[in-house]
Amino acid sequence: MDRLAKKYHQKIVPKLQQELGLKNPLAVPRINKITVNIGIGDISSDKKAIDRAVFTLTQITGQKPALQLARKAIADFKIRRNDVVGLKVTLRKQRMYQFLDKLITIVLPRVRDFSGVKRDAFDQHGNYTLGLREQVIFSEVDYDKIDKVRGLEINITTSTNNKNQALRLLELLGMPLAKEKNG
Repeated sequence: MDRLAKKYHQKIVPKLQQELGLKNPLAVPRINKITVNIGIGDISSDKKAIDRAVFTLTQITGQKPALQLARKAIADFKIRRNDVVGLKVTLRKQRMYQFLDKLITIVLPRVRDFSGVKRDAFDQHGNYTLGLREQVIFSEVDYDKIDKVRGLEINITTSTNNKNQALRLLELLGMPLAKEKNG
């Protein structure tokens, strides 16, 4: 079992169960999946650039991404229907915990002028979205092998619809959250 998964099951579940007053440990909020997306609409015609982006995302996540196709044509952006506009990887179970552990302990501390991730990046369903400006902060990415610095979006899907419970879950998992602003 992965280090972060073990921490969740042995330490976080009992703590959250007590804090939230839950009798059933299965009712404790958990992370269901992590989705990593890269938009590549500007290189949809360049097959080699798409292959390099696929390779980079595979290196980062340990899983081959699915191609995201345009649903309709947009003439202003020179996008035709079924052009590749992005890449998406959905991580679950062991890979999800490994990726989150790497993100928290290695990747985020490498971000320049990092003072924590936003506390208010939750949607109405308790899911957290984190945007990174460049993929080169991941140690697996070889700077010489990328064609362009690209941003990526990381979505952490939780089992709770309560933003405060989801925030507490991420806090206990070790997510480096920004300090609260004093009104």
